[in-house]
This record gives sequence, structure tokens and C-alpha cells, in this order.
Amino acid sequence: MKGREFKDAVFEQFARVAAAFASPKRIEIIDVLAQGERNVETLAAETGLSVANTSRHLQVLKASGLVASRKEGLQVFYRLADPKVLAGYRVLRLLAEERLAELDRLVRDYFGGVDGMEPVGRAELLERARSGEVVVVDVRPREEFEAGHITGALSIPLSMLEKRLSEIPTEREVVAYCRGPYCVLAAEAVRLLRRRGYRAFRLQEGYPEWRDGGLPVEVTTTPASH
Repeated sequence: MKGREFKDAVFEQFARVAAAFASPKRIEIIDVLAQGERNVETLAAETGLSVANTSRHLQVLKASGLVASRKEGLQVFYRLADPKVLAGYRVLRLLAEERLAELDRLVRDYFGGVDGMEPVGRAELLERARSGEVVVVDVRPREEFEAGHITGALSIPLSMLEKRLSEIPTEREVVAYCRGPYCVLAAEAVRLLRRRGYRAFRLQEGYPEWRDGGLPVEVTTTPASH
């Protein structure tokens, strides 16, 4: 193989990975799988896709080595193939944050109403949670909470939040968190809590950033009681 052929072949492989990221829905699938493994049906529900379209996107990601799978009975579960996949997604996200003014506008327009009072950073939340100043609420789906969550967090999925407000003390501040800096679940939870009279804030990032920052996490397989 000549040098030119070698270079063409190498950059073609790089392009395969880039092409796997070249779909908003495939990037969203990676974002969801950063929380833990999922089956096709769950991924379809969480990304607003049909099961057939979800399967097609997963096959592209798998062919590029970005996701792996395992079979359990009749179901196939998918996960990120390696922590470097999440690292690659974060680099892509950082590049977009730094280079695209449109992204900055979208973020300000959506989160501005929630973060008029500044969102809470990881270090601040850790300090305040340890001192008992705040109630930390995980508003992700229950299976994501069970796969891993901030130590001491209360699991109340967004869909159940209004029915379970009595579990949240009104005299303490509340910090809600979800999947990451662009996850809307925590923002919607904060809006609801403030309407009900709570002093509520959003964690600036999400569970994956908290976990990967080496901060205290727990895993539970205890069935939900609600």
C-alpha cells in the first residue's frame, strides 16, 4: 500500500465515526445511553422515534463501534461501547458550544426563565447536600435512577412529580437534576416546583458529569414503591 492509499484509508475510517455522529437522533441516543443500557423500545420512547428507526440508528452506531449490545431472552440491550464514546460526544458538544452562536441563543431562550436564579454547580451542590441544606431530586425515569444516582437523592420521575410533592419538604430548597446540561426534565421540574411555592433550582450539569467527576454516587435495585 502506498502512502496516499494509506492516508485515504485511515481518514475514511475517521469519517465512519464522524458519520455516526452526523444525525441529531443518533447523538440523542448516545446521550441517553450515557445514563446506562437500554433496550430498543425504551430508546424509541425516550427519543420520539419508531422502533424501526431506532433500530436502524443503532445499527449505524454499532457498525462504527460506538455502541455494543447483549441479548437477554428476546430483548437486545444496547450500551456505549467504551467511555471514550461519551468523551467524544462531550468534545463535539464543547466544540458546538464554543463555535455556534445559534446554540448559545437556544440555550438562553430555553433555560433563561429557569436560570434567572443561577443554576447550581456540582461543587456547590455537594457542599450544600452534605450540610443538609437542600433536597436533591432525581427526575429521570426510575430505571436510570436505579442504574446510578447522586448519593442521597430522592427519585421522583418528572411524570410523577406533581402527585408526589408531599414527599418534598417545603422549608428546604430543592435542586433537581437529570441527564446533562441540555436535559429538559430538570428545567420542567423546577418550573413546576416554583409554581407550587418551592425555592427550586436546576443542577447545571447532570448525573453523568457528576459520576465522571468522581463525586458520591449510589446504585440501587430496590423496586419502586410508587
